[in-house]
Order: sequence, then C-alpha cells, then structure tokens
Amino acid sequence: MLRPGTPTVHDYMRLRADAGLTPRTEEQSSLALPGSWAGCHVVETASGETVGMGRLIGDGGWYFHVVDMAVLPPHQGRGIGNWVLSWLLDRIRHAAPADAYVSLMADPPGRRLYERSGFTERRDLSIGMAMWLRRVEPGGRG
Repeated sequence: MLRPGTPTVHDYMRLRADAGLTPRTEEQSSLALPGSWAGCHVVETASGETVGMGRLIGDGGWYFHVVDMAVLPPHQGRGIGNWVLSWLLDRIRHAAPADAYVSLMADPPGRRLYERSGFTERRDLSIGMAMWLRRVEPGGRG
C-alpha cells in the first residue's frame, strides 16, 4: 500500500541502510524528513513493514530534486520503485507551477527506472557535483 508522507525516522534509516544507500544518523534523519516538499512510502500489507520510499526536496516553485529512492532488496523488481517515482512526479504535475525542473542523482541500480520515466543525462548542460561538508566543532578549526 502506497502512503503519502515520509516514513518514520526509524524506517527511513533502516530503508537507507538495507537498500544500500549511505546510512544517516538519527539527527540527520529527524531534520531531513520534515524538509521534504513531498514524500511517500510503501507498506507491505501482510506484515506492515515499510519496504520502499522516495522524497522530493525543492523550492516549490520550479526546482525539485528526487532523493531517497529506496526499495528493500527482497521487494525489488516488483514495480515498487516505479510506483513511488510516478507518485512523486504526479505530485509535481498537480501541485507545482508549470515548467518544473526535476533533477536527481542516478546511481547505477536506478538508472533504468529513471530513464524509463523520461530522465536523460544532460552532460551537455551541466554535470552533477558534490562535496561532504564536515561540521566545525565549537573551539575547533574544522
């Protein structure tokens, strides 16, 4: 069953770790989830276990970024990722102003899903860049 809204912090952390995404702390997770523009998660009806999720972050005007797409390995290949991504893109289609720009960072396992949904590599326009910023502790030098 697909449920609008993000999963619990515990389920979010478990899904990220078990699906092979970089684990996040409880502090990071607790701050990240309320900052979602939209999100959904999939709960297996029989067990009540959260088995998939996805979120959108963005400014609500024109820029949206798909993040935290994760499906537990035993549930992969059943269309759950497609269901989640379709739900997220429909939220933008119905709630955002026209001509929204939607981006994501595609790890190898998800590339086929994103391509099937219409995403394309746009290295001619830009290239994704990233960095890890470490917090400077009080009295520290970074």
